Amino acid sequence: MSTFREAVESGDHEAIAAQLAENVVFTSPVAFEPYPGKVITAAILRGVLRVFEELHYVREFHSADGRDHALEFEAVVDGKKINGCDFLHLDADGKVDDLKVMVRPLSAANALAQAMGAQFPQIESEAAEELSRQASGA
Repeated sequence: MSTFREAVESGDHEAIAAQLAENVVFTSPVAFEPYPGKVITAAILRGVLRVFEELHYVREFHSADGRDHALEFEAVVDGKKINGCDFLHLDADGKVDDLKVMVRPLSAANALAQAMGAQFPQIESEAAEELSRQASGA
């Protein structure tokens, strides 16, 4: 799991996307419905990296079989310290096929919701551009 962690902490968008399975499902702490697919998940994670400041992981837990991981993180969003956890499941190929994020406290979760809401037009645009590139074979 250190590869995903290192990619996130270094802000390496390509390395993050490389860790995602095509059928990954992302469950946001601030959206009701999960987001299915690598393209939208990668775009959301780029948006998260634009709004999180001082992001770093503080602890990591994993299951005995190495397919389930919990990565506790700290960051700052709009001046509010946020604490959260990324819960990841790896498929048989070692790619992340399920990513669920939970955050606290409520004031920071609200700041995150507002900041990500402002990011969403760009996130949707990036995802649409990537899907268009994939469709054209570029």
